[in-house]
Amino acid sequence: MELLKTLIWIVNLLSAVSIIVLVLMQHGKGADMGAAFGGGGGSSGSLFGASGSSNFMSRATAFSAVVFFSTCLVLSYLSTERQSDLGVMGHSVEQPVSQVPSGAADNNKTGPVVPE
Repeated sequence: MELLKTLIWIVNLLSAVSIIVLVLMQHGKGADMGAAFGGGGGSSGSLFGASGSSNFMSRATAFSAVVFFSTCLVLSYLSTERQSDLGVMGHSVEQPVSQVPSGAADNNKTGPVVPE
């Protein structure tokens, strides 16, 4: 079980690093914001316009995100302990142990003696 958790951790970390790298490598939508407001000479791509078809980088980022979130869910499921007992109430009640040894109370009678 620990080998499986280790492999899932490795896949989780690799997918997280790949998401970071892919996001940093992509060209942002707001990079041509000056062209969207008339600075580019009538550019058809606007800041809030249609983005067109997705390229390889955005699809790879989406795939890495799916892998990352699924491995996070699997790791959280595997790390929960499944116990069938009821905690404190699931164990039998044991009799308390006396603090005085068994023969010491009868043999060592100290204290005031009450006359009969």
